[in-house]
Amino acid sequence: MLVEGDYCSFLGHVCLKRLEGEVERCAEYAAPPICQGPIEKKRFCVDRFEYPNLEGVRPVVMVSWHEAKAACEEEGKRLCTGSEWTLACEGAGRVPYPYGYTRDSTACNIDRPHPEVDGSALLEPRAVASEVARLDQRVPSGQMARCKSSYGVQDMTGNVDEWVVNEKHFGPPPADGTERPFISALKGGYWGPVRNRCRATTTAHDEWFRYYEVGFRCCSNAL
Repeated sequence: MLVEGDYCSFLGHVCLKRLEGEVERCAEYAAPPICQGPIEKKRFCVDRFEYPNLEGVRPVVMVSWHEAKAACEEEGKRLCTGSEWTLACEGAGRVPYPYGYTRDSTACNIDRPHPEVDGSALLEPRAVASEVARLDQRVPSGQMARCKSSYGVQDMTGNVDEWVVNEKHFGPPPADGTERPFISALKGGYWGPVRNRCRATTTAHDEWFRYYEVGFRCCSNAL
């Protein structure tokens, strides 16, 4: 899918109603968003679906950032940058959710309760497949037709977390002397009760991290 538009580097959404729970979730945001700039013009292509980019097929999980990067490059593509991913999700209207300002658990695969995770099983080669299957609540790509951005990109919030390139990794070193951020970051959230919005980014995991709900999609330069 071709994405061409103006990306706002610093964008504010005002939450009108929060949902209860341990993780920050907003039921409704105020319109319009507040863009504090600067504006970056972008033009690129993004896969319509999460990898393997096939409608009706569940996206892959348990893949590291390095593995995702290699898989995209094998197809002549690359991992999306965080800002590209965000623009593809927000659209020209810069909405907090790909479908608008009000959170809708019937539009995307989000807010599903799930059993407690057995972290040790995910690290055990003989147990990992059964543990992933026990936890799995993915749906086939494109099944939730309303989970679509204005650019036509599907399942950007929910279903699986998606690896991207963290552009802050390439910026100046932090002034407080802390380490430079990882080059890996996650966008979109998975099927559980998490933020599941376009702008949010998770930067706590390194490039070798794998988990039962982590996947990706690919981008490429527009001709």
